[in-house]
Amino acid sequence: MKKNAKAVRYNKWGYIFLIPFMVVFVVFQLIPLVTTIYNGFFENYMTGLLQVGPNFVGLENYKKLFEGGDVWIYAKNTMIMWIMCFIPQIFLSLLLRAWFSDVQLKLRGSRFFKTVMYLPNLIMASAFAMLFFTLFSDNGPINSMLMQIGFIDTPYKFLSNAGSARGLIALMNCLMWFGNTTILLMAGMMGIDTSLFEAAEVDGATSTQVFFKITLPLLRPILVYVMITSLLGGLQLFDVPQILTNGTGDPMRSTMTLIMFLNKHLYSKNYGMAGALSVILFIISAILSFLVFKVTGNDKRKG
Repeated sequence: MKKNAKAVRYNKWGYIFLIPFMVVFVVFQLIPLVTTIYNGFFENYMTGLLQVGPNFVGLENYKKLFEGGDVWIYAKNTMIMWIMCFIPQIFLSLLLRAWFSDVQLKLRGSRFFKTVMYLPNLIMASAFAMLFFTLFSDNGPINSMLMQIGFIDTPYKFLSNAGSARGLIALMNCLMWFGNTTILLMAGMMGIDTSLFEAAEVDGATSTQVFFKITLPLLRPILVYVMITSLLGGLQLFDVPQILTNGTGDPMRSTMTLIMFLNKHLYSKNYGMAGALSVILFIISAILSFLVFKVTGNDKRKG
């Protein structure tokens, strides 16, 4: 009985230490989540100086979003730019991880290069976007360089073509996040028993066989984590295209993302449509994350 009483006294400190987290969670996450879902069922917007609502309209906000078709266009834009960013990012990260983890190469100054690779992740997206906006403008250094070497005769309008505008956004996000992905993959490598690689080398396995038969399967948990977090980050893509296109999503709305569309509703104080769109974005994120986890993360085999 005394031991049980002492255990109860110790356990209460665990609950006490949880109180700050629970308060922050309720105030900054749970209440905003419930409020957002609640607002999605109401007509609540500003027209000039007149406030309309809140009036209960049920699923009318959701119907308007899907009837207009804009949600599908912006969802497609978001996924295209995420794929354009993620594929080269994961390829580059795996390549760098292989180089830095290969003991046969004996690369010097690996800590310095790891730090340099991670530095773009510390730069604000707004600064990155302004830099690229200056570099790739019609009269910017990139156009001047291409004209001087005779590659083009007239300035190429990078931000006026859908492919190049999406490519610039994807390139910026890739440069900003590939260092973080590389560090995560190298951390995953540290958890792999080196004796497996030694045994493979003794058996005469090639580097390609070691990568696909040993490294990649054992890195699957961290790869699933990277893919899901990258997917969630891609669905929340906002700052780079917002600054690069001045919030217009040009050319022809080809760079308008779901979060930029949501921001337009918030800016116009249309809280009903913003709440409905937030719920839709939450559902899309949950479904895609679940699919990624089921497809790539389920590695259980029956014996």
